[in-house]
Amino acid sequence: MWNRDRWQEMFYTLRKNKLRTTLSGFTVAMGIFIFVLLFGFGNGLKNSFEEFFLDDSTNTIWLRPGQTEKPYRGFKAKRRIIFKNDDLTDIQQNFPFFIQYITPRISRSDLVKRGKESNNYTVRGVAPGHQYAEKTIITNGRYINEADVKNKTKFATIGRLVEKDLFSNKSSLGHQIDVGGVSFKVVGVFKDEGGDNEERHIYIPYTTQQRLEKSNDRVDRIIVAFRPELGHAGALALEKKLNTFMRKKHNIAPNDRSGIYVRNVAADLKETQQFAGVLQLIVTFVGLGTLLAGIIGISNIMVFVVKERTKELGIRKAIGATPKSVVGMILHESVFITTIAGYAGLLAGVGTLALIGDSLEEFFIINPYISTGTAVAATITLILFGAIAGYIPARRAAKIKPIVALRDE
Repeated sequence: MWNRDRWQEMFYTLRKNKLRTTLSGFTVAMGIFIFVLLFGFGNGLKNSFEEFFLDDSTNTIWLRPGQTEKPYRGFKAKRRIIFKNDDLTDIQQNFPFFIQYITPRISRSDLVKRGKESNNYTVRGVAPGHQYAEKTIITNGRYINEADVKNKTKFATIGRLVEKDLFSNKSSLGHQIDVGGVSFKVVGVFKDEGGDNEERHIYIPYTTQQRLEKSNDRVDRIIVAFRPELGHAGALALEKKLNTFMRKKHNIAPNDRSGIYVRNVAADLKETQQFAGVLQLIVTFVGLGTLLAGIIGISNIMVFVVKERTKELGIRKAIGATPKSVVGMILHESVFITTIAGYAGLLAGVGTLALIGDSLEEFFIINPYISTGTAVAATITLILFGAIAGYIPARRAAKIKPIVALRDE
C-alpha cells in the first residue's frame, strides 16, 4: 500500500485520465454532499418542531371553554360555556395528587401609558404558577405572587420590551404605569425565549383583572400542570379525566367537540416528535439512495477502467505480476479517489449547513446539522463500498489469462 512506485504509477494514471478521474471524484463527492444536506435538513425540521414547544412547559394541560353544538340535559345548543374561579377550586380538590400547580389566564388588550410614551399591549391576569407554564424568566424584581392574588393588588410584571418602549432602557421597578386608565406599580421585569411578542406582555393578578371587570369571577382558560412523574401515559389518563369532569360539571355532551377544548402539551410534543422522526427516516432513506447512486457510479467507472486497461494488465501478468499485485493496484486507485472525493463532499456539506444556519426558518428548518459521527460513518461507508466497487472488477481482471488479455481490443 505504501510502495512508492505504486503511488507514482497511480498519480501518473490519474493525470493521464483527468476527465475520468474528475467524473469519478465528482460522483462520490456529490453523493456524500447531498446525503449530508438531506440529513441536516431532517435535523433542522426536528429542531423546528421541538422549538415550537420550548416556549411553554411540556407538563401542562390547557382547558378552554367554547360553545356547545348539541343540546344536553335540558340545555339548548349554541350555549356559551364560561369558566369561573370555582372551576379552579374544584379541579384542585378533585385531582390533588396529580397536579403540580394550576393557574387561570385572562387576556385583554389595553392601551398602556407612562408619561408621554404609550402603546397597546396584551395584559394577562394570572396566578403565580403561570410563570412556570410559560417559562418566564425574571430579570429584575419579581413575578406576581399569592399575596398579590389574595389582596387583588395593582402590581404588574412587565416584559423586557415593554420596559424598553415605555422607560427607554431605564429601570422600571417601583414606577407607575397606566393600564387602561388604572395605575399599576411595576414590581418585576421578565424575558421570554418565545421571542419579541412574548416580551410585550404584562402580567397582573387575575383577581385584580376580575375586580376591574365589575368584580366578576370569569376566567378565559385554565392551565393545569401535572406532576412530571406521571409520564406520558399518566398525562393522557389525566387529560381524559379532566375532560370528563369539566363536561359533567358544565353539562356538555360527551361527544360535543365544541363545548370545551382540551390541549395536552405532552401528548402534542410526543406526536410531533414521532412525526419528525418519520420525516427524518424518509430523508435518511433518500440520502442513502443518493449514497447508493454514488456507489453505483464509482462501480461503473471502475468497471470501465479495468476494461480499458485489460491489455495493460495482460502485459503485467505476462512479465510476472501476481494476481494480488494487479488487484492491489486497481484497489489502491479506487480507494484513493473515493477517500479524497468523499471527504471533500463531507466538508462541503457541513460547510453549507453552517452557512445556511437559520436562513430557512420560514420553511420550518432551524439550525440544520449533522453529527460528526453520522457524517464520518457515512463517508467511511462510501469509501468501503468504493473499495468493493474497485475490488470486484479488479479480481475479475486478475483471473484473466495473459494471452486472452493481450488479444483484447
